[in-house]
Amino acid sequence: MAKRRPNGDGMIRKRADGRWEGRIVAGHKNNGKPIYRSVLAKTQKELTQKLHALIETHKNSDLTEESSMTLGEWLDRWINDYMSLTIRESTLDSYKGLIKNQIKPYLGDKPLSALTTQDIQKFYNTVKEKGRIRPDKLHGTQLSDSMVCGIHMLLHEALDAAVRDRIIVKNPTARTVIPKTNYALKQVLNDEQLDRFINVIKEDKLWYDFFYTELTTGLRRGEICGLKWEDFDEQGDRLKIQRTVTRQKGGRLSMGETKTETGTRTIILPPSTSELLKKRKENVVGEWIFPNFCEPEKPIAPYSAYGRLKALLKQAGLPSIRFHDLRHTFATHALAGGVDAKTLSGILGHTNASFTLDTYTHVTKDMRRSAADIIGNMMAEITGGNRSV
Repeated sequence: MAKRRPNGDGMIRKRADGRWEGRIVAGHKNNGKPIYRSVLAKTQKELTQKLHALIETHKNSDLTEESSMTLGEWLDRWINDYMSLTIRESTLDSYKGLIKNQIKPYLGDKPLSALTTQDIQKFYNTVKEKGRIRPDKLHGTQLSDSMVCGIHMLLHEALDAAVRDRIIVKNPTARTVIPKTNYALKQVLNDEQLDRFINVIKEDKLWYDFFYTELTTGLRRGEICGLKWEDFDEQGDRLKIQRTVTRQKGGRLSMGETKTETGTRTIILPPSTSELLKKRKENVVGEWIFPNFCEPEKPIAPYSAYGRLKALLKQAGLPSIRFHDLRHTFATHALAGGVDAKTLSGILGHTNASFTLDTYTHVTKDMRRSAADIIGNMMAEITGGNRSV
């Protein structure tokens, strides 16, 4: 086995073409031979500056032989060995799609050791402006800001793992600039619209229980579809949220954990919702609270709930909102009705109350205004409506 040279060991030489070359030991191969990183300069003085910067960059590093792999090879390893057992199947499929369709056509063949912040920034700018490369033409449809942000999050996480595994020294995504995510605007049914929607679902005997439960709990679509009778505590009027249903390729349904750790939660049901579920349980046909109408051994499919929502909204003459907007409708009315942010955060399965407040600033602004009026009236009563002189 070759003798290991110390990391950071630097060498300088003048090449035959007249340029100066400096290189350092940045790590070692499996057989002990050194892995070098080098810089070039026209003068020895310029080289000394570049070499010092190279040494500083690789300080305390000890790269492995795998640092020669390409970004595409690393992403394949990362997604299969690191992520396949830690994220939901639907998220895994989404990651694989981004890697295959967006990242590999541009950067897949780039060696990890040569990947720079400038390379990644140029990639982000290109896909944002021109879209991804397609086999039938040079470019496809440009990517949305949220898609670019999603690609950045994936790359950042994957390259962080490469740093931890001593495959690269630093994460080149760290100083990139990404567009601000433009999330779809929240559409909330107001009191009058909510009344119209409820009147319409009352006429739908198959779907009424489903949508009434949604409006009074604010569950995510996959969460309400994934409810089982074992989750319902009819004595305590409680409902445990502990799984989600997602659609996989080919239409197959998959059961998984909730979106976040805090997504697994127990909520206290409103009396009307608890009574509705108790009555529904009298005619139970399987383990699912809301089973597939044709195959009761299966849960109702999220896409079926989406399709029925659109039909009901059209019937009621209401805006064509997303299913997730029913969750926003619940949260908005709960906050406006006096439910505090911390309690609502627990019901919704948010990470913390501050996220809830940030999400529903359109409501909390009105709440702060109302609070100011209440405080003002209270102080007026205390002082008898007189100002101190």
